[in-house]
Amino acid sequence: MSDLQPEWIAQVRDVLETLNQGVIITDECPRVVYTNTVFREMVGRNDDELLGQYVKDLFPPEDVPWLLSRIALGRMQGQDRFEFYLPQVAGDRLPVMISARQLEDPDGRVFSIVTFTDIKEQKSAEMDLRRANLLLEAREHAMEEDLLLAARIQQSLAPKSLMWGAASVETYYQAARTIGGDYGLVTPGEDYLTLLVGDVSGHGIGSALVANRIYAETISLIEAGAELTPMFQHLNRFVLQSLRGSVMYFTLAAARLSRDGRSLEFSSAGHPPAIILRRGEAPRFLESASTILGCFDDAVSEEPAAETTLDAGDRVMLYTDGFTETFNSRREMLGVEGLAEVAREASTLPLSEMKQRILDRVAAWRDGPAADDMSLILVEV
Repeated sequence: MSDLQPEWIAQVRDVLETLNQGVIITDECPRVVYTNTVFREMVGRNDDELLGQYVKDLFPPEDVPWLLSRIALGRMQGQDRFEFYLPQVAGDRLPVMISARQLEDPDGRVFSIVTFTDIKEQKSAEMDLRRANLLLEAREHAMEEDLLLAARIQQSLAPKSLMWGAASVETYYQAARTIGGDYGLVTPGEDYLTLLVGDVSGHGIGSALVANRIYAETISLIEAGAELTPMFQHLNRFVLQSLRGSVMYFTLAAARLSRDGRSLEFSSAGHPPAIILRRGEAPRFLESASTILGCFDDAVSEEPAAETTLDAGDRVMLYTDGFTETFNSRREMLGVEGLAEVAREASTLPLSEMKQRILDRVAAWRDGPAADDMSLILVEV
């Protein structure tokens, strides 16, 4: 079939043979009039089998319509590169990038120079990447399912609103992520109601695991009837000994309300002050007597828990710093004083409505979603 080759092909043959791409030249029919060595190695055939063949005859009949339509589309849109494959003698399909351009020889005949770049390694890498992505997606889905289950469990442990003796209690808990490091307790007893909020440093899984361990330990101490100061000392030792080497610490605020609602015992360690709201008066603050827990052996003050007297209608507010360390669009922090003012303005409402008003006002102040876990306990006597 050498008579099909115009003379000018001999002038470019040496150049085409140096390429690491497969090359064929076709006439207007289009029939193959030239192949280089790389192309012949790609398909596993020699020139006797290729020269004079119509290009479409190199491919299975079922794939020809797509190939022809793709070539026509490329010419119409000026896009001369696309991915396809080359059939090999053994029946395999070699993935290639096809590029074509037309030229007119001195005699006015139109020929096409078509190059085939082996992209087998790239396609193999793509397949490996696709498989890896599928595995990652499956792993991510499994982790999301685990986190959702953990969130449901943690939410089930959050304190619930209740009526007890002379007191009404409203609670709120929301993690900044799926799970968080805040925890709380509202535990009725024979003679007193124990109220507690804690905040483990950080966010996410690590904080949640530590919070759950402290939660379980706290429950056992309350059931054993531990006083507040010894309870704080035990929890501090527990974290120091059980989680030694951890970079996490935690803060804690706890109160015990007598059954008649007139006496409140309070203790706090590194936690934002509790707020007492009495109609017609400025908010009062119950400050921490101890420092953060889980870092120092002597973090807890030896002094007994503070006691304060309450009147009918007084309200007590325990919360975590997700309420106070929140910023508006001007990067101004709401702070303890700001939260106390929000609570004072809302304190004339029924307790459940007061809780919602506080949540709404804090959300309105905040620029964007909550960046920290938020826990709240409201008590009215």
